[in-house]
Amino acid sequence: MSKEQQKNKEAPIHRGGPHAPNAPIEKAKDFKGTMKKLAKYLSQYKIMLFFVVLFSVGSAIFAIVGPKILGNATTEIYNGLIGKVTGTTTGINFHKISGILLTLLGLYGISMIFSYIQGWIMAQVSQNVTYGLRKKISEKIHRMPLKYFESKTTGEILSRITNDVDTVSQNLDQSLTQVISSFTLAIGVIIMMLTISPLMTFITVLIVPFSMIFLMIIVKSSQKYFVKQQEYLGHINGQVEEIYGGHEVVQLFNGEEKALENFKKTNETLYHTAWKSQFLSTMMHPIMTFIGNLGYVVVSILGGWLVIKNRIQVGDILSFTQYVRNFMQPLAQAAQVMNLLQALAAAAERVFEFLEEEEEVPSVENPASIEGIKGNITFEHVKFGYDKEHTIIHDFNSKIKSGMKVAIVGPTGAGKTTMVKLLMRFYDVDNGAIKIDGKNIKEFNRDELRNLFGMVLQDTWLYSDTVRENIRYGKLDATDEEVEDAAIAAHVDHFIRTLPDGYNMVINEESDNISGGQKQLLTIARVILNNPKILILDEATSSVDTRTEILIQEAMDQLMKGRTSFIIAHRLSTIRNADLILVMKDGDIVEQGSHKELLKKNGFYANLYNSQFEEVEN
Repeated sequence: MSKEQQKNKEAPIHRGGPHAPNAPIEKAKDFKGTMKKLAKYLSQYKIMLFFVVLFSVGSAIFAIVGPKILGNATTEIYNGLIGKVTGTTTGINFHKISGILLTLLGLYGISMIFSYIQGWIMAQVSQNVTYGLRKKISEKIHRMPLKYFESKTTGEILSRITNDVDTVSQNLDQSLTQVISSFTLAIGVIIMMLTISPLMTFITVLIVPFSMIFLMIIVKSSQKYFVKQQEYLGHINGQVEEIYGGHEVVQLFNGEEKALENFKKTNETLYHTAWKSQFLSTMMHPIMTFIGNLGYVVVSILGGWLVIKNRIQVGDILSFTQYVRNFMQPLAQAAQVMNLLQALAAAAERVFEFLEEEEEVPSVENPASIEGIKGNITFEHVKFGYDKEHTIIHDFNSKIKSGMKVAIVGPTGAGKTTMVKLLMRFYDVDNGAIKIDGKNIKEFNRDELRNLFGMVLQDTWLYSDTVRENIRYGKLDATDEEVEDAAIAAHVDHFIRTLPDGYNMVINEESDNISGGQKQLLTIARVILNNPKILILDEATSSVDTRTEILIQEAMDQLMKGRTSFIIAHRLSTIRNADLILVMKDGDIVEQGSHKELLKKNGFYANLYNSQFEEVEN
């Protein structure tokens, strides 16, 4: 696996059983504070949420009344049968029963309609939340300093936009409606049970602690297996990702057998822990069902006794049984709702943390204008360190006149790329100043300052669009003719015309039919089209062959005429014609001058230059 793959590798993906109530759930560091922030964010949808609560409560109420009315129908049938047997009545009053059942059907129909409306409104809220959060994150990304992205992996940042926002949306939809409906259902059911029989209600409520005790025993027993299952899920995902990402290396060194052996061991451990955790988890339902059935038995026996004592009607037993089932339902959902709320808070916390990150200040009061900038650049006693305790640029001083071709060379870690980042204000200097035409770069708005620069990096970046639009990215209002002229100047026009659709062929960074060197040529054409005041080339020809490199050098030499240019190079043969070579070592300029002058000094640059040619000869 490459270093870049390792850097961008996300944390292992944990996939436990779906909504397993005792599966480990990531908890928010500040649950209460995060929920307050989320409530504040949701306040913009308070009217919609009011109707969600209203229709959710209404749906629950109409559903709660149903069993009581159904019990009245049962009582009417029982009384009719008894009356027929004893001769006191003519039999069952089907007309009255029909009225009761139609009323019941109407109530359940209204409950369904209310539930549908509540779900429709809540879906609107959750999708609005998703849209709003993603929009805020997208806007935030463009205001974030480079140091944030260099301190986080790509996977971590993408997770905020995808996984975390989706989790907020889904869990908000489920948890809010479940909390409202479960609370309403529990309170309403208790009230209805009390209207039937306080004694039966008291006995039913006594069953709850026993249910909770069994539930806690199972959770405690299965928790350790769920934790181990999640751990080995991470291990097995990591193994698959590594072996798949480096399968060519595995095959080259005949490592298939070892890879399979390691996978088998991890997979066996995962199998045993997953089996135990899932078995214990599935025990919850039958145990809760058994306890619930015990409740039905008690209700039936006690209810029969109360009917004999003429304290309740026969139909009340049926109604009460239904209420017992409805009462157990919110209790069974309690663990799931808590998991949903915990996951919601954890995801929302990460999203809000990102949105509250320190931003890059894009503009300044009374900014300097970039109009008429010639490109004279001065570094005055520049001091900088990514970490305040570890300075890497100690005392950088240099004066560069407009139109000069400046090469920055030195060993890895000398600070070459760092100087360019400081020049473009991706980072600000700790001490000293960088000036363009005598004006401190801090006096310019960042976006206007960066309009002065054109940059070609060692790593190419192409997005999913046509070749033409990828080149036009350097100047969005460029004509097709200007795009093609830039391609010709970059010596890539001929290659483009050999593609199936020419300039209209859709490509991206992963396109297999375009080599690394050809991708680099396209990015160079993009910079040529941009026609910047100052050029920065960071190993711009590193991915091309010698013949193509010569052609690009000729095009770049033509482009660099009259423009201040910075070339970061490791191959010193490419910068022999530079006007000024800055030789860096450990964050300082140790030598500067032309190629010939530096060779005559026979110092650090001469050693670097000669060592490269010795390696080539050897």
